[in-house]
Amino acid sequence: MGATTYAAWSAYWPGASGPFAEPMNEIPKVVFSGSLSSADWPDTTIATGDLAEAVMQLKQERGDGYLLAHGGARIARSLVETGLIDEYRLVVHPVVLGGGERLFTAPLTIEPMGTIAFSRGAVAHVFAAHP
Repeated sequence: MGATTYAAWSAYWPGASGPFAEPMNEIPKVVFSGSLSSADWPDTTIATGDLAEAVMQLKQERGDGYLLAHGGARIARSLVETGLIDEYRLVVHPVVLGGGERLFTAPLTIEPMGTIAFSRGAVAHVFAAHP
């Protein structure tokens, strides 16, 4: 996640309840930021420097699992540009905003793998990325 998502989530999740609160507070988290110098949310690490190098290191360290990226369009675009994403899970919510930032700025080859429909109308489209 980026610094903006970290600021919002670290203020919310430590005092939250419900089925997602415990996992969100216990999983290891990495914030990609050049502006943060410390993180108070437990199990949070701040990564500075080259994003692609940091992602490759995380992939090596967690070779038996997966990395999940959350955040806004800016961090997502930066991750897409690294070419290190193996799978995209794009969630479409039933809200029309009429504008917004582009996630993809160049053509990308992806292969549909599946679709998940949620009870409140959101749909997750799962794609495999190809180099």
